[in-house]
Amino acid sequence: MDIAESSIRPRDAVELSRASVAFGRGEAKVHALQPTDLRLAEGEFLALVGPSGCGKSTILKLASGLLRPSSGNVIVGGREVAARALRVGMAFQNPTLLPWLTIERNVMLPLKIVRPFRNEYRLKRKTEFRDRVHALLDDVGLSKFTNHYPWQLSGGMLQRANLCRALIHEPSLLLLDEPFGALDQFTREELWGTMQALWMKRRPTVMLVTHDLKEAGFLATRICVMSARPGRIIDDRPVEFPRPRTVEMTFMPDFVALNQRLRERIIDARSTQIAEVG
Repeated sequence: MDIAESSIRPRDAVELSRASVAFGRGEAKVHALQPTDLRLAEGEFLALVGPSGCGKSTILKLASGLLRPSSGNVIVGGREVAARALRVGMAFQNPTLLPWLTIERNVMLPLKIVRPFRNEYRLKRKTEFRDRVHALLDDVGLSKFTNHYPWQLSGGMLQRANLCRALIHEPSLLLLDEPFGALDQFTREELWGTMQALWMKRRPTVMLVTHDLKEAGFLATRICVMSARPGRIIDDRPVEFPRPRTVEMTFMPDFVALNQRLRERIIDARSTQIAEVG
């Protein structure tokens, strides 16, 4: 690689260096994550897949600063995660919107809390910040629902608003923990398209935890497969299908083959663990 190529290489947004997590002590000690190395470049969309309890959400918590490693280091944006407050967006399986606030005010909430926006909230909440909220809601097809309340929206609409709230404060890192897992298949696939469009337009760095291998292949630029507890990364591969991706593409032979390889990798890891325990 020449100097010109290396000069435009994306920086690492997240780096785990031999990071491990264990809970408890003595005989009650549980190893949730084996020493793990993982690098995520700025603008990447990483999907973490694997069996329940393998440490996928643990990695998200390490990246967010909600959990500190038992050993090793976690670097986010070039600094140790504990060294500063991170601007992180998060969306979970349940939208958790506040029922007494309108959709507009729910989405605007991070601007009231997160620096540096909170210092300007009173001055800009009815002008620049409101325009920012409306633009984002328009991107996801909710421009007509700004003054509705959460209980007036469907599950898919709530999750769209939830994604807007996670992105409104321009996070350097977006963490998604099974955000579409509770939705029916058709709504889920519709939300994949919404998430893809948001990522293509804004290019945040994303870490997605999912059990849905098709979802991982549709959204991610890269997929990491994790073994059963104690978790470790056993496969790390790029996803090179062209964008924008469509649901129809998920039935194509190359896409089906990717899903099958991922599935076989997870099954092999489970079988190995059972044999070792036995």
